[in-house]
Amino acid sequence: MVPLLLQLAVLGAALAAVALILISFVAFITATEMPHLHRHEDEKFFLNARVQREALPSIRDSPTKQLSVVVPSYNEEKRLPVMMDEALGYLEERQKQDPTFTYEVIVVDDGSKDETSKVAFKYCQKYGSDKVRVITLVKNRGKGGAIRMGVFSSRGKKILMADADGATKFPDIEKLEKGLNDLQPWPDQMAIACGSRAHLEKESIAQRSYFRTLLMYGFHFLVWFLCVKGIRDTQCGFKLLTREAASRTFSSLHIERWAFDVELLYIAQFFKIPIAEIAVNWTEIEGSKLVPFWSWLQMGKDLLLIRLRYLTGAWRLEQTRKVN
Repeated sequence: MVPLLLQLAVLGAALAAVALILISFVAFITATEMPHLHRHEDEKFFLNARVQREALPSIRDSPTKQLSVVVPSYNEEKRLPVMMDEALGYLEERQKQDPTFTYEVIVVDDGSKDETSKVAFKYCQKYGSDKVRVITLVKNRGKGGAIRMGVFSSRGKKILMADADGATKFPDIEKLEKGLNDLQPWPDQMAIACGSRAHLEKESIAQRSYFRTLLMYGFHFLVWFLCVKGIRDTQCGFKLLTREAASRTFSSLHIERWAFDVELLYIAQFFKIPIAEIAVNWTEIEGSKLVPFWSWLQMGKDLLLIRLRYLTGAWRLEQTRKVN
């Protein structure tokens, strides 16, 4: 009986090893090259408040604003106004209190099928195109790709990623700024502060089904096991980066859809960029684009592929890389 069990164990281990080799091989041969920041001709410009086309700047240019806020938006005509009203209300009040504070909000319409760009452009006309700009992508790239486009068109010394649903209260940026400052001295002027909902986990579990709770814990385990150590909430869409950290991480990013946050932090940890995780206020807003089971499944697959592609050398991180 014992020899039979031993044989089965050996066979199981062998099959698992063969499966891992096959999956690694598939991950290697299907790996795509670094996505070039290819811009359609219409994506090289934005419309100013007078409805005239102006060329977009580059992250390689010297910063001219203290803060850039990048808002990826896909079919957000209904939820975007609430977020923009709160964000711009806060930013304008802050500028009144401190005239030296300068900012811009960049709304990246990720190939929406609704009136997202028109809704966003109303804020450009109200506040001026020096403060609010709308980039309309010709086709959908995914959240990571949309943010990447906004980051590479930004003018800020610091760059904030903020979701269009307004789930995180905008004044919490001050918590991220403090967290970022507490990381000083920044190596090569690079640092990241991540908003986190981990402190709300117990409350959210009470409102979720057992199945969704299981999916959540499974995803957290895969993130920790495969990619990112020490960050409890990689998926909160409220992240503040120094300009140098944004340039380094986004220029090395492959994943352009839901799991891009994980790869972004994986890249940051590879380059030893200091990261602070900061608790923020968060409210679940109706209209999420995530379909619980299939979205988690897709992200789980992406996590495995991220790890295997870096492990097999299909994807490589270089110490210095030019921004496309």
